[in-house]
Amino acid sequence: MNEGTAPDFEGLLRRALVPVEPPEDLAERLEATLTNLTEMAAEELDAWELSAMRDPRNWVRPVAAGAGLVVLRVRTQQKRHRAQAATDAEFVQRMLHAAGDEIRRVLRR
Repeated sequence: MNEGTAPDFEGLLRRALVPVEPPEDLAERLEATLTNLTEMAAEELDAWELSAMRDPRNWVRPVAAGAGLVVLRVRTQQKRHRAQAATDAEFVQRMLHAAGDEIRRVLRR
């Protein structure tokens, strides 16, 4: 750049912030990863023995795994709930209901 010319910040930003298309298989890879995480969380919960749960220090991992499992399952239902809801309030209500159902399902294990 010459000392006499001002840098073209706008042009530099425009070139730097050009939208990038995600890979075509990104949705499939993300879904596969979420499915694997869900399965691993379920296995983690199944592996814990009740005798080990007497010590509250041992609660962190299964609680985190259960919470992750609930979040992933509710997240996979989000599009369906959005499509079925007429308003934002109804969508929130449906998501909270789904979260409650998933929490009950995890606790029954």
